[in-house]
Amino acid sequence: MRIFGPHLAFYLLVFPSFSSISAFSNGEAGDSLKFILGEESLGPWKNEILDAAQAPGPVSDAQPNSLVLAAKRTKRPDILRGFRRYQGGWDIANRHYWASVGFTGGVGFILAVLWFVSFGTALVVHHCCGWRINTKGKGSPSAQKICLILLLVFTCAAAFGCILLSVGQDNFHGEVLHTLKYVVNQSDYTVQTLRNVTEYLNLAKSITVAQIVLPSNVMDDIDKLNVGLNTAANMLTQKTTENSGKIKEVFNAVRSALIAVAAVMLLVAILGLCLSILGHRHAIHIFIISGWLLVAITFILYGVFVIFNNAMSDTCMAMGQWVDNPHSQTALSNILPCVDQRTTNQTLVQSKEIINDIVNLVNQVVYGTADTNPSPGSSQYYNQSGPMMPPLCFPFDSQLQDRQCEPQEISMENSSAVWSNYVCTVSSAGICTSVGRITPEMYTQLVAAVNASYALKHYTPPLLSLQNCNFVRETFSKITSDYCRPLVHYLRIVNAGLGLISVGVMLCLVLWILYANRPQMEEVFAKLSTLASGKVSRNGNNNNNSSVLSLPTSPQSGV
Repeated sequence: MRIFGPHLAFYLLVFPSFSSISAFSNGEAGDSLKFILGEESLGPWKNEILDAAQAPGPVSDAQPNSLVLAAKRTKRPDILRGFRRYQGGWDIANRHYWASVGFTGGVGFILAVLWFVSFGTALVVHHCCGWRINTKGKGSPSAQKICLILLLVFTCAAAFGCILLSVGQDNFHGEVLHTLKYVVNQSDYTVQTLRNVTEYLNLAKSITVAQIVLPSNVMDDIDKLNVGLNTAANMLTQKTTENSGKIKEVFNAVRSALIAVAAVMLLVAILGLCLSILGHRHAIHIFIISGWLLVAITFILYGVFVIFNNAMSDTCMAMGQWVDNPHSQTALSNILPCVDQRTTNQTLVQSKEIINDIVNLVNQVVYGTADTNPSPGSSQYYNQSGPMMPPLCFPFDSQLQDRQCEPQEISMENSSAVWSNYVCTVSSAGICTSVGRITPEMYTQLVAAVNASYALKHYTPPLLSLQNCNFVRETFSKITSDYCRPLVHYLRIVNAGLGLISVGVMLCLVLWILYANRPQMEEVFAKLSTLASGKVSRNGNNNNNSSVLSLPTSPQSGV
C-alpha cells in the first residue's frame, strides 16, 4: 500500500488534526470549541462571532440517514472480491475501496509487465541469435528516410512528455504546498484562539474584586474547560506539526523522483537518437537496455499516478457531498467524530452560566460597594462619592435566553470606557481624594472580570464548531472549491507526461535498433569501390584478349 503514501499523507493532516479536537467533546473537557476560519476566511464568521450564543433548542433523537459518498464514481471492480463491483463508496478505512482504486492503475502495471517481458525476451533471442540485426543491402533510401523521420517524431514526443512532466509536477507540488499551508494556517489560528480563551479563563479564575471571588463551583467549571482547551490545543499542534512534516517529505520525494525520471528519459531519448544516427551500434545497446528498464518504470509510475488521481478526485467529491449533507451518517463521520446537537447545547449552557456568574460577581461589587455611601470606619469605606455607577448588563436571563439590556445597564463592549469616568484619585492609604465611585485598583479588577466574560461570550459560539464539525465543513468547502480542481488538473498533466514518455521512448527503442544497423556511408563507398575495381579489372582483361586476336600477320616471301 506504499503507492498510496502521498494521498494518505495529505489527508492524515486534515482528518486527525480536526478529529483530535472533536474527540474531546465526548468528555467534560470537550467544552471547547471552534476556531474562526483564519483571517482571509473570516468573512462567514464575522456576524456569528458578534451574535450572542443561542439558547439550547430541541434535539431530535432520530438516527441520521446513511449516505454513501461518491457512490457512482467509486463503482469499480474490486480485486479482492473477484473483480465484482465495489459498492461501499469513498472510505479510506476500507481496504476494498483501495483495491477498487488500485484497479484503475492496472493499465499502467499491465503495460509495464508486458513491455518488460516481451522486449526482454526479444533482446535475449536477439543476443542468442547474433547481437546485430543485419539490414545491409535491404531497404531503400526512402525507407531509411521514413525511419529517420519517425525516430525524430517519437523523440520529440518523448521530449515533450518530459516537459509536460516537469511542468505538471512543479505546479502540482506548488499547489499541494499551497493547500497544506492553508490547512496549517487554519490549525495554527485555531490553536492561538484556544490559547487566548484559556488565558481569559485563567484570568477569570484569578478575579478578585473588593475581596469578592467567584464561587467554587464556577472555579471547577473553569478548570474543566481549561483542561479540555489545553489538551485540544496541544494535540492539534502536535498532529499538525507531525503530519505536515510527513506530507512535505513524501511530496518532496515524489517531486525528486519525477524530476529524475524526466531528466533521465530526456537524456536517454536525445543520446539514443544521436548514437543511432551516427551508427554507433555497440554504444546504442547500452541505451537500449537502459531505455527498456526505464520504460517499464515509467509505465509503473503512470499506473501509480492514475490511482493517485482517482483517489484524490474521489476524496474531493466525497468532501463536497459531506459538506452538502451535514446530518447524514457517512464514512467521514467515523474519521471526524462530530458531536450531536445535545452535547454542544450542554457546552453552550455551561459557558452561559459562567458568563452570568462573572457578571453577577461584578454587579455585587457595583451595588454592594461602589454605589454605597458607608460611614467612615466601615470596611467598605474608601470615600466613594459622586453619581451612581451603572451596573453591567446580564447577557442572558434565568432561562439562559438572550435578553435586552435595561437603560441603566451597560454592555460588556463599552463597560471599561463608561466606568473609567467613575474612577477616583487615591491617596497612599487607598482613600479617594477626588469624586469617584471606584479606585484604580477596583477598576482594573472589574475590567479584567468583564474581559473574561466577554471572551467566553464571543469566542464560545464559534469555538463550538470544533465539536459539531462546522469548522471542518467550512474548511472542506474551501478545499473543494479552491484547491481540488487545480490539484486534479496538474495530476492529469503529470499522467499525460508519463504516458508520452513511455510510448515515445518505447517506440524509439525499436527504431534505434533498426536505424543504427542501416548500411553506413563508408560501407557504401567501400562496396562501390570494390564493384568499380572489379569492373575495371574485367574490362582490362577483355581488351587484352581482343588485341591479341587482331594482330596483323607478316607477309611471306616468295621464292
